[in-house]
Amino acid sequence: MQIIEKESAASVNWQLNGSFILNPELRQKALDVLDQTPFPTTKTEAWKYTRVAKIKNSTLSVQENPLTVNGNFGLEENSIQYVFVNGHFSAELSSKNYPEGLKIEALSQMEATEAAVLGTAVPLDGEVFSAINTAYATDGLYVHVSAKMQIEPTIEIIQINTGKNILSNLRHVLVAEAFSEVRFVQRSISVDGSENFTNVISEIRVGKNAKMVIDKLQEEDESCFQISTELVDQEQDSNFTINTVTLNGTLVRNNLTIEVNGQNCETHLNGAYILNGNQHVDNHTIVDHKVANCESNELYKGVIDGKATAVFNGKVFVRKDAQKINAFQSNANVLLSDDATINSKPELEIYADDVKCSHGSTTGQLDEEAVFYLRARGLSEASARQLMVGAFVEDVLQKIENESVTNRIHSILKERFNWVIE
Repeated sequence: MQIIEKESAASVNWQLNGSFILNPELRQKALDVLDQTPFPTTKTEAWKYTRVAKIKNSTLSVQENPLTVNGNFGLEENSIQYVFVNGHFSAELSSKNYPEGLKIEALSQMEATEAAVLGTAVPLDGEVFSAINTAYATDGLYVHVSAKMQIEPTIEIIQINTGKNILSNLRHVLVAEAFSEVRFVQRSISVDGSENFTNVISEIRVGKNAKMVIDKLQEEDESCFQISTELVDQEQDSNFTINTVTLNGTLVRNNLTIEVNGQNCETHLNGAYILNGNQHVDNHTIVDHKVANCESNELYKGVIDGKATAVFNGKVFVRKDAQKINAFQSNANVLLSDDATINSKPELEIYADDVKCSHGSTTGQLDEEAVFYLRARGLSEASARQLMVGAFVEDVLQKIENESVTNRIHSILKERFNWVIE
């Protein structure tokens, strides 16, 4: 049994035993980073408003042997479903048939020579959680969509945690070749799971004229931690959309970095976070426009109640030669209690002169005059407030085209907050 006991990020009392999926040389590099790098604190600029001490001080262990749980966890009857339980692929819960032009398999099922080349593009220096994932990833999904293929069924990546104090490190690699099209649903859920930590990285490449959509739904137990990282490479004429909806979890951090490396790309980032109790959700996004004639749109909205806290830090880079860029960024928040908190920091760094870029952030409470107006027309105060909050967040949810995803979101809002959104 390996127990880390040093003063760096490697000092945590986590039991890290098992078989790990990435190549030994890369894993050793990650272990060296952990040996030399402390966990981020509020003195670390990128983690200024997010304290990870609860993760650091948890007594976590890796699930050594695969296990399964009972149930059907797909949102769509005809989707391609790949299920991971506590960081391990579950063949029993996953689909068996796939369309032509699609290579899809769990990393643990790949040939060793194929898996050995994965993971090298993820930055490790100073990135503790990426290093943890690289050193201790137990599984993940590899998807390769061949050129000119339009994959009709949605691919569902279902990440389940169960039990208590389990650390799950998953590494996904998603590739859409030129002129292809594919849609994903990535869900994180708990099945009798509590105080678990899911640490997932997705390496994503969207080829020339390809289109990829990811609907990411975070609905783990309110005691669970998650850090989710997407690293996206967009090539010429591609279209990439990611919709991130966070509905539960005690601490959730989303790191989204998109490098727009080809001209005439479209990039869409939409996010909604609905928080209560003592939840903390942190969305950090980077869109890096490196070449000309591209467009990005970013819309994140939050509803924060109780003593919950939220962080939004979105940065858009427009490089020197990236002329004719249209980049728009907006973050809006509603605070439903006096103890709710939001720290919002949208940023633009522009080094080109022929661009159209804007960013904005708004935070406020519900308009009491509007509440009064609705009550005067027969609604109860609770119904009036629900109606206004629902309309506020639905602005983001309407951008999700997958009806099964929006139905699931509305179901959770009904269960957890007693909201009914038409």
